[in-house]
Amino acid sequence: MIELSNKTALVVGGSGGIGAAIALTLARQGANVAITYARSAERAQSVIEQVRQAGRKGFAIQADALERGATARAVEAAVSEFGKVDILVSAAGVFDAAPIDELDGHRFDATFDIHVRSVFEAAKAAVPHMQDGGTIVAIGSAFGQVANFPGLSIYTASKAAVAGLTRALARELGSRGITVNTVNPGPTDTEMNPADPERNPHSVAHAKMMAIGRYGKPEEVAALVAFLASEHGRLITGQAINADGGWTA
Repeated sequence: MIELSNKTALVVGGSGGIGAAIALTLARQGANVAITYARSAERAQSVIEQVRQAGRKGFAIQADALERGATARAVEAAVSEFGKVDILVSAAGVFDAAPIDELDGHRFDATFDIHVRSVFEAAKAAVPHMQDGGTIVAIGSAFGQVANFPGLSIYTASKAAVAGLTRALARELGSRGITVNTVNPGPTDTEMNPADPERNPHSVAHAKMMAIGRYGKPEEVAALVAFLASEHGRLITGQAINADGGWTA
């Protein structure tokens, strides 16, 4: 059984999709949880109400990962509330896919700001407040390893950079027992990428490309994050772990 009692967690981008599933899974395993949201306070508050229904403390912080310094300020707010951060999860994301001749520097910068810079800033802010044995997890993507569709240049590049960042941080923080990993989901049933063919005309073809023949569920990705944050995951660090149903097999 995964046991996270007396742990505190901050989930950047925890108001929806995989991030919300992670926040709720950590709470149900015993952690107090703060989440960040970019725009919808109502949506974030719904997640926090479920955290509290699980018997844990929770609160939401407005922080747009696109804004420089926002995730660092969110860490400080979480520390102010909880006194520490044991588990940091960076789950904010954007999917910007287009042919390279349609892309520009602004779109490149926005993708890298959300996927890479915000992860770096959150980790830098959290480490001084993290006790030895803490956990840092970034949510990457299977597209960080394969680019099997046109138009993925900046998305794939940013997710590959996340994996590189976590490897370097794992080496740097390993002496303190702090583990740092990337979890790479494949196609996962969220509002951004629904499995319902009526809402997503690509979903049937994508499901057929997965070894298990179906989309993943956010809760399945969240279960892996909770494992990494538990005592069972202490030997795993510096890794990019695919939770992709065989998408990259």
